[in-house]
Amino acid sequence: MAEPEKQPISIEALKRGDRSEFARMVDAYSLHIYRLAMRMLSNPQEAEDVLQETFLKALRALPNFEGRSSLSTWLYRIAVNEALMVIRKRKPELSLSRPAEDGEEDDNGEEMQIVDWGHMPESELLSLEARRNIDQAVEKLPETLRVVFLLRDVEGLSIEETADSLGISQAAVKTRLLRARLRLRDELSNYYRERMKES
Repeated sequence: MAEPEKQPISIEALKRGDRSEFARMVDAYSLHIYRLAMRMLSNPQEAEDVLQETFLKALRALPNFEGRSSLSTWLYRIAVNEALMVIRKRKPELSLSRPAEDGEEDDNGEEMQIVDWGHMPESELLSLEARRNIDQAVEKLPETLRVVFLLRDVEGLSIEETADSLGISQAAVKTRLLRARLRLRDELSNYYRERMKES
């Protein structure tokens, strides 16, 4: 993701402890980080906790920030790790760093029913009800797929940045992203099939 502001945040000023620059960073990234945490956790209080912990940890770690990744990717990595810790407390058996090929996203042998939405009016595709259904479909994704989808397709991180944020390979990101998109398409097909019947 590109820097949210025209004037980039100064890493050197942050490392010097410049409070106004830190405030600029918080202002620039708070909404993005909160939105990501909320989509990962579906819990406003937990998302707020992740937001606060992200900036607290960033503040403590700034002296050691080497700039090998962009500031936004670094902050996302901290936020994702915080959110994943919450998810792991809920599901201790879950590991998001396992290879995607290990069967964790098994399709259960079910054939996907794909609907062509191309001829539906754009207003229908973008309606509030449709967006709600999309959000619900995203929430149904397994965490391993959902976090990749959110970082890549919602937050706009590159494949490389997504892999860096999650500590997995770019190949795993591509595999999980494809599976997430296919599952979403399958999940939404029923909704749009019904809408097409009504139109």
